[in-house]
This record gives sequence, C-alpha cells and structure tokens, in this order.
Amino acid sequence: MTEPVVVEAFRDVPVTTLADLLGREQVMDIGIRPLWQPVPRVAGPAFTVRCPPGDNLMLHAAVHRAEPGSVIVVESGDLDYALAGGNVCAVARRRGVAAFVADGLIRDLAEVREMGFPVFARGVIPVPGGKSVASPLNRPVRCGGVQVDAGDIVVADEEGVVTVPAARAHEILTAAHAQLVKEATQTPDEWESAHRARIDGILGEQGFEV
Repeated sequence: MTEPVVVEAFRDVPVTTLADLLGREQVMDIGIRPLWQPVPRVAGPAFTVRCPPGDNLMLHAAVHRAEPGSVIVVESGDLDYALAGGNVCAVARRRGVAAFVADGLIRDLAEVREMGFPVFARGVIPVPGGKSVASPLNRPVRCGGVQVDAGDIVVADEEGVVTVPAARAHEILTAAHAQLVKEATQTPDEWESAHRARIDGILGEQGFEV
C-alpha cells in the first residue's frame, strides 16, 4: 500500500507531467473524460470494480467498501445503461470516495455536478442498470484501455486520467517533482531557445534544409 503522504503529493502533479513520464500505455483513452467542468484534480489509490453490461451491482457495493480517499475504477464498457446516479454519487462523496473513473455511463449529471463529485466516464444516459451479478472486488480491471490494479495511484484532471503503478509511485513522484521544478525555473526565452535547438537538431538529422 502506497503511503498516504505519497498519494496526497500526486494531487499537485498535472496529468500532463505524468503522461510525459509514464507514456501512452498508462493514459486512459479520450472517451474517459470529466463529465462537468471545472473539475478539480483528484488522486487516490484505485479501488477496482468489474460490472458486466447492463449491471451495476458491484459499483453500488463498492461505495460502501472503498476506503476514504479511494478512486473507484470501473470496468464495464456498457453504453446502454447507467452505472450510477445522483444518490450513489452522494453516498460515495459522504463516505470520502475521491472520484469515480468509469468505462461506462452515469445519470443525474445535474445532481452530480451540483454536489461537486468528480466523475470521469464516457457520458450520460438516463436508463438505470440492473443489480444481479456479484463478482470479486479489487481484482485487475481494464478501464479506458489501461490495466489498473487495486492500489495503483489514479490521477485525473481536465486533461485526462493517468494510472501510476503502485510499485513505481515513489520513482514517478520524484521524477515529476524534478520536472516541475525545472519548468518553474526556466524562462520563456530559455524554453524557446532549447526548443528551437531540439527541433532544428531533429530536422538536421533527417536532412531537412531551410
């Protein structure tokens, strides 16, 4: 389990910085997006759930079992029925869940937006799902094309959703802080000069002539 202080520190790291360090394979696809704006950046350990198409039982079970600060990550892919609505999001929020990240849909968006509960999902549909299929919680899932294990650090903001493997949390956090310090101390002129040199170097390697 990643230490809470490390998880908390990821809230200060933009998703773009993490994407630079982790690469495409840890970034969820563009369909997993914030459903209201402006959404705060969230970071927390993944509490993973798998729901078959048309069924949302295990997400509803998860809101009563996830530890405060968790990001509930749902594998579903269902585009016909909602995984959750306003009441479920309200319960999750009251219990300290940081956010939902769902490969699927929700409903009652106005209520969710008003309460300020962060939801990253594929969209909204008014049709509720059923509740009949029980399955284990906190098993590996795929969400937005990314494998997520329970305890991985999920960081999400208006740019998208990134997962940091728990085993790499300290390494990535250290590298991210170093990158942010470098960016903060670099002047626009220095950045432009370095960028020009890099681009011209790549062009030169390919025989490009102005």
